[in-house]
Amino acid sequence: MQLTKAWGVVAAVTGAMLVAAAAPGRASDADAAEHPAGRGPKEAAVTLLVGRAVDDGGRTGVGRCTVPTSRPGLCAGWREERVRATARGSGTVLRMPAVGEPAGAHADALPTDADAPLEIALAEPGRLTDVTVTDGHGRRLAGELSADSGRWLNTEPLRAGETYTVQVGAQDAAGTPVGVTMAFRTAPPADGGRLTAEFGPGPGTYGAGEIVTADLSRPVPAADPLARERVEQALQVTSEPQVEGAWHWVDASTLHYRPRTYWPAHTVVRVRSGLDGVELGGLGHGGPSEPLEFTVADRIEALTDSAAHEMTVRRNGRVIRTIPVTTGKAGFRTRAGIKVVLRKESKVRMRGDSVGIKRGTKEFYDLPVRYATRVTWSGEYIHAAPWSVEAQGEANVSHGCTGMSTEDAAWFFETVREGDIVEVVNSGGEKMAPFDNGFGDWNVDWDSWLAGSALAATDARRLGAEPHAPARLHPTT
Repeated sequence: MQLTKAWGVVAAVTGAMLVAAAAPGRASDADAAEHPAGRGPKEAAVTLLVGRAVDDGGRTGVGRCTVPTSRPGLCAGWREERVRATARGSGTVLRMPAVGEPAGAHADALPTDADAPLEIALAEPGRLTDVTVTDGHGRRLAGELSADSGRWLNTEPLRAGETYTVQVGAQDAAGTPVGVTMAFRTAPPADGGRLTAEFGPGPGTYGAGEIVTADLSRPVPAADPLARERVEQALQVTSEPQVEGAWHWVDASTLHYRPRTYWPAHTVVRVRSGLDGVELGGLGHGGPSEPLEFTVADRIEALTDSAAHEMTVRRNGRVIRTIPVTTGKAGFRTRAGIKVVLRKESKVRMRGDSVGIKRGTKEFYDLPVRYATRVTWSGEYIHAAPWSVEAQGEANVSHGCTGMSTEDAAWFFETVREGDIVEVVNSGGEKMAPFDNGFGDWNVDWDSWLAGSALAATDARRLGAEPHAPARLHPTT
C-alpha cells in the first residue's frame, strides 16, 4: 500500500488529501532514540477508513451522494483513505485508489464535494470514542456514531470552500487509547452568486418589542422545505439573558425573529449567519453575511384604551404617566392590537390624501404636526394635537392617530425609542396586520408563529443554545 505525503502542520493544507498530524511512515526522533530499530515495543494503533466524495469537475459524474447501508453503489467519485491512528495522537495517511481508478493515479489533488457525506470507520477491531469535526471558523459539524461505535457519519452538510479539521479518538482491541488529527478542504461553491442575509434592525439600542429581520439576497420558495430548513438553521440568534424564540417566514425572501414574549430589559442580542458555504440544492450555496448586535433598553409599554380615552405608560412594569388622548372616530377607527415604534419624526406635515381622503372634502386635512411617533408605515402616529385638547380624555375625534397635548407628546417622544411597545384596545378598529404595515408580529400567537417556521415546533431553539448538538461523541458501551 502506497504512502502519501502528509504535512506536519494541519493548517498547511492546500489540496484535498486528508492530512495527518505527523509525517507518514516515520516515528519521531525521540521515539527512535528511546527504542532503536527492532527493539521498541509495538505501538498501539488502529486503522481508520475515511470516506468522502470528491469533486473532479464532472469527470466522474459526482453530484449529490449518499452513503448506503451497504458499501457497493457509492457515487463514482468516492474516495476511501486509510489513516493510522496511534497512541501518540499522530498518524499516517495510507492512500487508497478510488473504485475503477488505476493504482498510482493522483486523485488526492481533487477537493471534497460539499454535497457528499464524510464517513469515518474502523478497519480493524476497536471502537471510536471521540470524533470532532471543526471548520475554519470554529463551527462544529454535527455527526452521529453508530450503535457499535464503529462508524461516524455527518448529519449536517459540509460547507463549500471550507477547510475542516478532524480529531478522532479511538481504542484498539486491547482498549488502549489512540488518536489522530486530520484535515481536508471542500470544493468552492459554483459561480453565480451566493445566498446571503442582511439583518435588521441594525446596531443600537431598541425597545423590548423590537423584531429581528433577515432579508435574503434571493427567494427560497416554500416548495423547497429542505433549503428553508437549512437557511433557518444557519441564521443564529443568541441573547443574554437567554430567552425562547424562533424565526418565522414572512415571504420567500424575508424572515422575522422574535422571542415568545417581549425581550427582557437590558438584553444583549447577537445575530449571525452560518450560511457561508452551506449547500442549498438548486439555490447553490450560502455566502458570508455581516453579523448584528444590539441591546434592549428599559421595557416601555404604552397601552391606549380608546373607550376610556386614556394612555397608560409603564417602564419595567411600573406606571410612569397617564395621558388623556383622543383616537380614531367613526369611519377612521384606530387599529387595535400591538404595534411597535418604527421611528420618531420631530416635525411632519400630515395630509388627508396620504391616507385616501380626497382633497376638497370635509374630512380633508393638511396640518403641520410636532412630536410624531410613527407606529405604522401607512401613517398612524402618536403626536401632538393642540387643536383637539378639549376632546382629549373625553371623545375620539381623530382620523386614526392617537392625539395628545403638545406637552404630553413631547414627553412621550423623548421617553420612547424604536422597538417600544404600543398597544391599543377597545378602539373598534381593524386588527393590526402582522407584517405588511410595520411590526404587528406580536399579534400572532406563539403556536401560529412556530407554524411559520421551517423547523418543527418541537425543534424550536432557545437563544444561546448551540444550533446543533456538538459532534464530539462519547459512547458508553
